[in-house]
Order: sequence, then structure tokens, then C-alpha cells
Amino acid sequence: MKLYEKYPVHLSNSLSGEKEKFETITPGFVGMYVCGPTVYNYAHLGNARTFLTFDTISRYLRFIEYKVRYVRNITDVGHLESDADEGEDKIGKKARLEQLEPMEIVKRYTEDFHSMMRQFNILPPNIEPTATAHIIEQINIVKKLIDLGLAYEVNGSVYFDVKKYNQSHHYGILSGRNIEELMESGRELDSQDEKREKVDFALWKKASPQHIMRWPSPWGEGFPGWHIECTVMSTKYLGETFDIHGGGMDLKFPHHECEIAQATGANGRAPVKYWVHSNMLTVNGQKMSKSLGNSFLPAELFTGNHPLLQKGYSPMTVRFFMLQSHYSSTLDFSNEALNAAEKGFKKLSNALSLIKNLNQEKQEGINSELSKQLALLADECFKNMSDDFNTAKTLAVLFEMASRINDLKSGTLKINSIEKIIFTTFKSTYIGMMEEVLGLTEDASINNNLVDGTIQVLINLRKKVRADKNFALSDKIRDDLKAIGIQLKDGKDGEMSYEIEN
Repeated sequence: MKLYEKYPVHLSNSLSGEKEKFETITPGFVGMYVCGPTVYNYAHLGNARTFLTFDTISRYLRFIEYKVRYVRNITDVGHLESDADEGEDKIGKKARLEQLEPMEIVKRYTEDFHSMMRQFNILPPNIEPTATAHIIEQINIVKKLIDLGLAYEVNGSVYFDVKKYNQSHHYGILSGRNIEELMESGRELDSQDEKREKVDFALWKKASPQHIMRWPSPWGEGFPGWHIECTVMSTKYLGETFDIHGGGMDLKFPHHECEIAQATGANGRAPVKYWVHSNMLTVNGQKMSKSLGNSFLPAELFTGNHPLLQKGYSPMTVRFFMLQSHYSSTLDFSNEALNAAEKGFKKLSNALSLIKNLNQEKQEGINSELSKQLALLADECFKNMSDDFNTAKTLAVLFEMASRINDLKSGTLKINSIEKIIFTTFKSTYIGMMEEVLGLTEDASINNNLVDGTIQVLINLRKKVRADKNFALSDKIRDDLKAIGIQLKDGKDGEMSYEIEN
């Protein structure tokens, strides 16, 4: 029996508003698409939470033996200011301001995004397509929508006809927006607006003379609309219908709503079974935004170089902090919460180090009652993760497991017998959940602190034996440390320092 059969997943489907049993289109295989970044600026912490959410989901699905194809795109054209159909391309504007080629901007900020992903131990997707590499496919689907009567061309631009689509489908099915209200609110059209209705959205835009990024098309030189890109890239690599589509809550409308309309209109069926959305970050109860001065770049968070931070926090501490809250709830940043997370992660990380070196054969024995408790704790980890990927409840179980690990290590449990398989399952579950599912590796900063503290204990011991004139032992401590690459240095007034040799 596969683990996904033993621990069936249930997830909150934004499309239905209900928690549903996860049943894949192809048994044992998961196709998942997540809207990636628009690479025109440095990646911020809000990005990190979204991609951490879907990193954890893909990790867990693989852990319970699904085969996962995870596709996450790079938007490198077509995303206009204010997420609208008018204005400058975000990347083109950045290129103009910095007097660079647009692809130089794309390269710089794509590399920055990938760097942030590595820092947070967010695994790369199986496929990472770019919008500019799929221009032909985007033109083809626009032509198809025109042929089906669901799109119209005006002065070199093409728009999706929402009113026509809504005659046989439901625009607003994901976001709950009422199409009649949208149509009424948009009744007053600007004299420069080419659309039949304000609610219509761009599939292809004619490039103005000053627009840098442009491609030839049947309607003249232009560029693709933001929404059509994801429809093309998701269905190309995952099929016309796939299992999971994810993104931040802010993308539900209009971006994801438009994706559904485009794909359903072109292919005659809904593109996605389960829509999953992560929630936003707040800071001290306020929405995180640049205008309020309370947004963080990862580098600022790691160094503490930000007016709202008391100190810096390691990437693993921040990852742990984000996992303490369910992905669908808001997450509030504060120094108090980050300090608590730092202590909590240190406890789990120390237990991780202990369990890796803890062998069942070395235990004096584990009685049947404790054996049962260990098995239940391991089982609870899987149950919590299969219940809508509840990392918060999973971490609570891992804390209980960490306490058991410390008891086993200290020998405070006086016990008699154990089935080896139970201890092995307990051990592999703790390590697997920490490292493979939650992506929480032993923190280098914690290890460095332990090394520093241990060496300081030896330095203090050496000071004492020298004061006692036990020079033989003093020399032995110095020589033994040197043998493992730690050079002690005697300073003035008996002070000592050390240097780790490379």
C-alpha cells in the first residue's frame, strides 16, 4: 500500500470553498502549477511565503509516494502596471529607468529570486517556463478564441469577450464575483477604451511606439496579456485539465478567474480540479507594503538591517516561523514572534541532531506503552499533513517527539523491550518530516554557536589548569585542538582566542 493510500489527503479547494478529498486525475501522479514571479524587482518576503507553501505541499506529496510534476513559471513580459490592461510593462519600465535591455533586468531579478529560493531551502520546480519562450503558443490560443467567437480584435489588440463567455459558462466561479454587477459597474467606458465592456480583459496588446518588448502577430506588433501566459504554460506541460493550481490570495481575481475563462473557452472544459491559495503577510497587525515602510527583503531579515527589526534571523528560523501558521491564514511578523520561533526551531534542530545518532540497540529497552506512544506520534504527523497540509499541527507533534528524543537520549526512561520497527519508524518520521517535508535542516548558526560554546569551555578549562601549573594538560588541550584544526592563541593578561584553520 502506498503512503497516499494509507494517509489520504484532504485539501481546501478555493473553487468549491470546501475541504475535499484529493483524487488525482491520473492515479499516483500529481500535476501542479503555481504562478511564479514577475522579475522586475527584488523578491520580497511575501513571495517567499507563497512559494514556501507550495514547496511544502509538493514535498509532502512526494513523501507519501506521489509522482509530482511541479511547474512554476517566470513572467518576463506582459505584466503591466497595477495588474491592468493599460500602462507600461513592469519589466520594460524598469529597463527604461535603468537604461538596460529588458532581458538584463529579467536575468538580474531571476537570479535574485533563485537565490532567495535557495536561502529558504525551497526546491526548484520540475519545469520553470518563461512567458517569452511561449509567444507562438500564446498567439495560437488567442487565434482559437477569436475563431470560437470568444475574443475580438480592435486596432491591433485582442480582448476576451466576458459577456459572450458568460452565456454558456460562469465568469466569477472562483472569486464569487457577480458578472452582472461587474458589467453594471463598468458601464461607463472611457473614450480611449477599446473594450466592449470594462470587464473584458486583454489577450494581446498592440505595442505603442515607445514599448520596448514586442513580437509580430496576425494583428500587428504587440505583446501577450498577463493572464494568457499562465493558461498556455500550465496546459502545455500539465494537460488541458490538471490537479492543482496555486498562488497567492491576491491572484484569485482577476488573474486566476481569467485563466479559468480562457482555458475553459478554448478547450471546452475547466482546467483545474483544485485551486489552492496562500494568505498574505502582515507586520505588527498591518498589511505588509512598501508604502508603509514595513516590507522586508530577505537580506534585511537575515542581517537585521531594518528599522523594525531588533536583530537578524537565520533563513531556517524564518522558514520555521512561516510553517507555524496554516498557509490559508494571515501570518503576522513581529520581533517577539521571530524570537519565539528562533527558540522553538533550536529545540527541534537539536533533537534532529540527537535522533540521527540515536540507535535502538543502545537503548535499555522501551516498554509497550511507550512503544505505542512513539507509533502514535509518527502516525499523527502524517494525519496532520494529510489534513490540508497542516504544518502548524505537524510542528506541535514534532515538539512532542523532540521531548521523547531527549528522554531517550538522557536515559530517564527505564524500559524493557521494543519492536525495532517502531523505533525505526519513529526515527525516520521525525527526520523525514523535518528535512524532506518541512525543509528544516540543522541550522548552521546553531551549530556554530555550539562549536563556539564548546571551544570556550575548553579555553576556560585550559586557563584553570595553567593557573594550577598543570602545564602538561594545558599543552595537551592546545595540541589536541590543533590536531582537529583549531588554533589557540595566547594573548596579553592570559586571554586566549582561537582560529579555525581552513
